[in-house]
Amino acid sequence: MSKYEPLWEAIGKRMEGSFTLTYAEIEQILGFPIDHSFLNFKKELPAYGYEVGKISMKAQTVAFRRVDI
Repeated sequence: MSKYEPLWEAIGKRMEGSFTLTYAEIEQILGFPIDHSFLNFKKELPAYGYEVGKISMKAQTVAFRRVDI
């Protein structure tokens, strides 16, 4: 189990076609600050029905969109 499992599980329960979370919202779900390792672990997300779209460092947001699995 990866350290991002709680985030993937929370995202997998959503029903929207796409949505955006702030870094603060993600960190609240996880209980720790996200870092560059997030980019390595995002490949786990499609198993939960979503993929990472745009990551905005300036706005500190991550967009997610539903994928067909």
